[in-house]
Amino acid sequence: MKSSTLKTYIAVHTWVGLVAGFALFIAFYAGAISVFNKQLHTWETPSSARAPMQSEAGAQALIDAVLRQHPQAKASFTLHLPSLNEPHLTLDWHEQTKEGGETEHQFRLAPDGALLDVKPQSELSHFLFRLHYTAGLPASWGIYVLGVVCILYGLALASGVVAYAPLFLKDLFALRVGKNLKRMWQDAHNVIGILSLPFYIVFAWSGAVLALGVLLLAPFQFLVFDGKLLQLIEPDIAATAPLKAAGVTAPLLGADQLLARVRQAAPGMVVAQVHYQHAGDANAHVVAYGDIGQRTLTSSAAVVLQAGSGAVVRVMTPQHYSPGTTFLRGLQTLHYGNFGHAAVQWVYFLLGLAGAFLFYSGNLLWIEARRKRLAQRQPLSGRLMAQATLGVCLGCVAGVSAVFLVNKLFPAAPGELPL
Repeated sequence: MKSSTLKTYIAVHTWVGLVAGFALFIAFYAGAISVFNKQLHTWETPSSARAPMQSEAGAQALIDAVLRQHPQAKASFTLHLPSLNEPHLTLDWHEQTKEGGETEHQFRLAPDGALLDVKPQSELSHFLFRLHYTAGLPASWGIYVLGVVCILYGLALASGVVAYAPLFLKDLFALRVGKNLKRMWQDAHNVIGILSLPFYIVFAWSGAVLALGVLLLAPFQFLVFDGKLLQLIEPDIAATAPLKAAGVTAPLLGADQLLARVRQAAPGMVVAQVHYQHAGDANAHVVAYGDIGQRTLTSSAAVVLQAGSGAVVRVMTPQHYSPGTTFLRGLQTLHYGNFGHAAVQWVYFLLGLAGAFLFYSGNLLWIEARRKRLAQRQPLSGRLMAQATLGVCLGCVAGVSAVFLVNKLFPAAPGELPL
């Protein structure tokens, strides 16, 4: 390879890494912890962990109590069935406010049958997950920024492989510890980068698709498919399209009967939540989501029923997936590590921390290289980059650690309000 071409690849790798590095450090660090999202919920709410497992038999009573108090919730609400990480039977409803926002409600029945509006829990796990896909930016547009960053990340990976592949193979397992700190950081950066490369390619690819998927489809939607592309791929993206109410009142089948129909339609499915649309309307539907073990990469399943008759509208299990659904669900599973068990979670946790280290060490290498080129004098750009690296990277670590500490030292009030 010509030296000029090699320099170009090195420059692309360096500057793309610097531009995207801060956001990627936050995303990788928060993402590594978010792998244990369910376990974090249990750790954050020890009272729930000690509570006895509730029966799903009280689901209809909870639904009836919520709809009596809040009839406007009929439009859309979600029933969460008890699980190992959350033994309570709960119902979520997002109330639209006059200001255009929304208020999240989480309802639960007290032992005496009273309806409780419980303050949503798992604020810590929710915060870390949002931090992972927004890097602390507003969620409305932060996710798109992270999508662009993932594309830059892929470019940094590709240019790094082309520029440094010969050195990778030569010094793959070398970790030269000594007075030359730059060499030691370079060796650590290289070995982590090359050994973890297949995983990081998947992270960059899946992150870009999940964050920017709709935007990436826009040119095809309007220029190729005459505005009909989203209709064609909608069955691969969602279990059912948004429904309109018929405006005709109709009885709602009991929750126990609907769950029985779901399990009959998808034998072996472990139902986690049931989403109701237009309850009490002739066009009411429910969508049950859960997992079903079929020895495939993804185990997610969904069953759509007519809420009034219990008729099966659609069954989505791995064996029923179309090629498009198989691809999309598989990409999601690979990104979040939702396959295997604890061993896979710990591997993803270590990969996340290693990814954060790559960007931190990459910045340090750039700073040290500039300092050496300028005869030990640190230029202004180097000083600013050093301050930003310490502030963002170590500040992220310190901030997340502080959130964990505050969560235990100053727990929020239970917030159970009888209605």
